[in-house]
Amino acid sequence: MFNKNIKIGIAALIIAYAVYQFIEGNIGNGIALILFSLVFVFFYFRNEIILLAFLKMRKQDLAGTQNWLTKIKNPEGALTVKQQGYYNYLHGIIFSQTNLTQAEKYFKKALKLGLTMDYDMAMAKLSLAGIAMQKRRKREATLLLTEAKKLDKQNMLADQIKMMKQQMKKI
Repeated sequence: MFNKNIKIGIAALIIAYAVYQFIEGNIGNGIALILFSLVFVFFYFRNEIILLAFLKMRKQDLAGTQNWLTKIKNPEGALTVKQQGYYNYLHGIIFSQTNLTQAEKYFKKALKLGLTMDYDMAMAKLSLAGIAMQKRRKREATLLLTEAKKLDKQNMLADQIKMMKQQMKKI
């Protein structure tokens, strides 16, 4: 895995060599090099390690997800701001199974850095609401649940939100 700036530098060098190939009359080589540089540009915006961690998360392999995330040694240097948000989001999901205080820290940091999709933000707020309920902070949990409901536009989390509201009545 390369630093995010190195990825852009490599892409720029490949494009420069592609321009040289165009000037020399090797149009096919230039086109192939331009397409090859797009791989580095894609991985600048979508980190390869985060993508592989999401694939493991899809299979509900939390140990595998943790294994992929540990390969990122310096998240601030290797990831863009949104990728750092997803890095913390995945850590929050992993730690929500074992350590709620640690999970809360990661979810809050993920929301602060920002997540691209509303569904992910709703899921993070829903998880924070669950953690707040576990810690008997009803007002904070209610606020987070209403924010999660606003963000869940496709009603994918409607059942979980209803279930959490039912549990809050018992507190």
